Amino acid sequence: MSKISSMTSCWDTASLGRPADVSPLERSALGEHLSQCGRQRGPLHSLRSGVGDLQGMLAGRVITSVLVLLLFMGGSWLML
Repeated sequence: MSKISSMTSCWDTASLGRPADVSPLERSALGEHLSQCGRQRGPLHSLRSGVGDLQGMLAGRVITSVLVLLLFMGGSWLML
């Protein structure tokens, strides 16, 4: 049975001997691309991400959220 040494690398990087870092030109191009994508998504995307953030916050506090919701609904029912 042959053993394969875990010390030998079986992959290569795409940096081709240069530092594997993002150049300022690449960074600015990525920033422009992300800005353009953000503008194209519009307000509906902002609303969806806001709802997702709220849902994530409430998911961690399920019992407290249910109690607050029940108190709110009970109070509004009493006011009618």
